[in-house]
Amino acid sequence: MNLKRYRNKALVEAGCDEAGRGCLAGPVFAAAVILPRKFKHPLLNDSKQLTERQRDMLRPIIEEEAIAWNVAMIDNHEIDVINILQASISCMHLALDGLSVRPDALLIDGNRFRPYENIQHHCIIKGDGKYLSIAAASVLAKTHRDEFMLGLHEKQPEYGWNQNKGYPTKKHRAAIEQYGATDLHRSSFRLLPAEGGQMIQTL
Repeated sequence: MNLKRYRNKALVEAGCDEAGRGCLAGPVFAAAVILPRKFKHPLLNDSKQLTERQRDMLRPIIEEEAIAWNVAMIDNHEIDVINILQASISCMHLALDGLSVRPDALLIDGNRFRPYENIQHHCIIKGDGKYLSIAAASVLAKTHRDEFMLGLHEKQPEYGWNQNKGYPTKKHRAAIEQYGATDLHRSSFRLLPAEGGQMIQTL
């Protein structure tokens, strides 16, 4: 798949994406990345289309070659207070706060965003499969979050976070049913299926 290098060649664009929005436990992460206009890599794509090994290989390349990048996180307690959508957007804002170069425009994965300062933004559905900078942000957000969840797994190994990374797998839900929810779970989410029904996340 050939991803676009930029939306407007005349502007410095930062791609933004998040990881962990659909998880039952742990924080949401977001990344902002400004790539050189001539940057390209044959593997770079939406992080969900890549293997863990490919993402881990791309991460240092992106971090070394990017003009600027930053990764931020918002923990599960704040997610419970402001809801996951607002937390995801706020996390992107935090990632943008940490960029060493101020962008002229923002390319946002998805269809919802709050204006950031006075910088123009463009919401792009499935943007991580369309623009290199968003794809790069998706890789950084995903790899940094996965690394963080591996650390949490050391403290709570019974939930299998080293494999599910906090997503609602059968094993994860079975562990919640057996051991109960931890302080790292999102209490505003429905952690277990309703009686006789399918699991529904409350956002």
